[in-house]
Amino acid sequence: MLGALALPVLSATTASAATVPTAATAAPAVSCHNLPPLPYAVHAKAVTIRSKASSKSTALGVLYKSHKFTVSKKSGNWLFITDKSTGVKGWVSGTYVYRDVRMCLD
Repeated sequence: MLGALALPVLSATTASAATVPTAATAAPAVSCHNLPPLPYAVHAKAVTIRSKASSKSTALGVLYKSHKFTVSKKSGNWLFITDKSTGVKGWVSGTYVYRDVRMCLD
């Protein structure tokens, strides 16, 4: 008798669990290829801001991960930035400052 009562309860939980993935897959698919590019980010503890797009040029300051900055132009693998936290303008290496890559799951 007890087994007869437990059987409908078990089948009810598996049936409700089966509807959850179906509802998740029914969400409208948004193509991530149409989304704007991700913002630039500092991918090191700190990056030297330089006067020219060269590693041998004069250092003007340091760009830290916590600083806000904007990128105005690009030359090869170098980015001209304005550090909003300090007001320093100069070039940083694109090896350490770049956009993250968006992962599209089609």
